[in-house]
Amino acid sequence: MTDRPQIAPANGKLGVLTPGMGAVSTTFIAGVLAARKGDALPIGSLTQMSHIRLGKRTDQRNPLIKDFVPLAGLDDLEFGGWDPYSDDAYTSAMKAGVLDPRHLEGIGEELRSVKPYPAVFSENWVKNLGGVDQVKEGANYMDLAERLMEDIDRFRSDKMVDRLVMVWCGSTEAYRDLSEAHVDIDAFVKGLKESDPAITPSQIYAYAALRMGVPFANGAPNLTVDFPAMVQLAAEEGIPIAGKDFKTGQTLMKTMVAPGLKARMLGIRGWFSTNILGNRDGEVLDDPESFRSKEVSKLGVLEQILQPEVYPELYGDLYHKVRINYYPPKGDDKEGWDSIDIFGWLGYPMQIKIDFLCKDSILAAPIVLDLALFMDLAARAGRSGVQEWLSFYFKSPQHGRGLYPENDLFIQHTKLKNNLRHMMGEELITHLGTEYYEEM
Repeated sequence: MTDRPQIAPANGKLGVLTPGMGAVSTTFIAGVLAARKGDALPIGSLTQMSHIRLGKRTDQRNPLIKDFVPLAGLDDLEFGGWDPYSDDAYTSAMKAGVLDPRHLEGIGEELRSVKPYPAVFSENWVKNLGGVDQVKEGANYMDLAERLMEDIDRFRSDKMVDRLVMVWCGSTEAYRDLSEAHVDIDAFVKGLKESDPAITPSQIYAYAALRMGVPFANGAPNLTVDFPAMVQLAAEEGIPIAGKDFKTGQTLMKTMVAPGLKARMLGIRGWFSTNILGNRDGEVLDDPESFRSKEVSKLGVLEQILQPEVYPELYGDLYHKVRINYYPPKGDDKEGWDSIDIFGWLGYPMQIKIDFLCKDSILAAPIVLDLALFMDLAARAGRSGVQEWLSFYFKSPQHGRGLYPENDLFIQHTKLKNNLRHMMGEELITHLGTEYYEEM
């Protein structure tokens, strides 16, 4: 055992605010409601389903994570958020079509009580969404940020919550490079007051959250908190941030398969990936600018895992292509195809084909839950700034200046669990294993 850091108890209610109340967030809310009624299991959630080994293998200590670290319980969660559509969570979930109506009826009353606040939204950043019916108006971007802060205060009071977290579940914004407004917090505040066109709606949400002391996790590939001004603000306010882009379908497969190929020193000549999906996310990504944000997020994964500069003979000439196609009949049932050209001993070619048929929101919902609970834990443990230990959940993990992101799923998993052990004063697990044989 090591000295245990001080962690404030998870007393009272935890409010979970989601900018975006579409398929992902309503699937998350409905799943939590069903799980706490005992109607279903929160499968895919590490906080609820995963065990963690403590000490040696021979110690037989393997508690559930939720029994090991002081997390908020499912019964303590309250839900709220924003959306440019005024539909309540029940109506939105029915329209999304992810969950069977019979699974929603038993929690229909609770879902109907979750109604989104009008959103900060701009068609300049998210195209292909028609019929929006509740968008905030303000004199400038700072005015919009202050209106979001008023919403946060109102939610805190109405729901009588003790703590809050915010998890971005909104659409992918158009890709833009960072500007002078993003270099530090003074420049960003100036940009808000002047409605700088380089500042995105998601960044306005993040600013409002951090100013209100609310931890923020970014589930889209937007540059929402991943720039110097927001990192500075998080440090000054002492608030945790994390991102970006939930690791769900095809990229989840890549972070499983690529480390295995690299571990065996098998070469890769090409990796072609294509997706079809028909939900709101697919509609948004049909816009080239929004797709570019997703493409950047997806393309960086393989390069970091495979290290072509270290292994030029195996990965130096890798051709990596990613495509996303909007296909309305699919709805939330995303399908991802991967065609991987590999080579082995003496350069002989081989192939791997993956056809992953999945429900995007079913994979994302447990990520939202885990991030909400772990970000709240980080705040109560006194952690602030970038939470790299939560890289396990992201396609493009946020990281400190001068570092590269760690994308290997198995390294990320070890990092996450070792951070939990460290928080609770337990010895870290190195998997060295020699101690068992030295004692014989």
